[in-house]
Amino acid sequence: MAELQTAVADAATGVILALREGDPYAVSRVLRPEDPLTPAAVRVLGADVLVPYTLSGHAADDDGPLVRQALAAYPPTAGSAVSAWSHHGLAESARTLLPGAWPAAGDPDTGWTEHEPWPRLTHQVSQLAALAVPGLAPGLEERLAARAVDLSRGFVRAVRRRDWLQAAGVGRWLARLPGVPDSLGLAAGLVFVERWGAADPRVVLQVEAARRLFGTGR
Repeated sequence: MAELQTAVADAATGVILALREGDPYAVSRVLRPEDPLTPAAVRVLGADVLVPYTLSGHAADDDGPLVRQALAAYPPTAGSAVSAWSHHGLAESARTLLPGAWPAAGDPDTGWTEHEPWPRLTHQVSQLAALAVPGLAPGLEERLAARAVDLSRGFVRAVRRRDWLQAAGVGRWLARLPGVPDSLGLAAGLVFVERWGAADPRVVLQVEAARRLFGTGR
């Protein structure tokens, strides 16, 4: 488990540097394709392993086989909406950004977004932060927009609990969604979350993505 956490942290750090500096980036250069933990690390970060390409527009040919391996090795967990959506997000991001033929698939179920209590909804949505990318998951985005106030409550709760990863993940979604109350102070809140959660590259990645993609958290 510690080795996987290190691999995920390394990948997240590589994505952060690419978002900040625009340096040449490839998943296959940040993570070693021959490492047995690499597919798992790609699956954990999901679509975020490809998010630098949404800004640069230049994808690496070598990333295709690695992403295909991760998708095949870690299919969605039965009965888990989060697993289904994270798998779908990585597959859709690859289809959009990577060369080669990638099959299109319909969106997973979104019904859970309507009836989940706001604390659990916040937890689940934070785990899907990698899908908060323009055009990647419009169906999910539309449903979450209807719960923007509930997710704002969840952001405040996560900050108060010092759950920086959850706060960063749901905060990234809030940076994308309409209907977020101005009183939330999201931009300042994300700066605060990044400062206190800086030891975890995944926290920094979420805030940096919100900053680069949506201009929030500066």
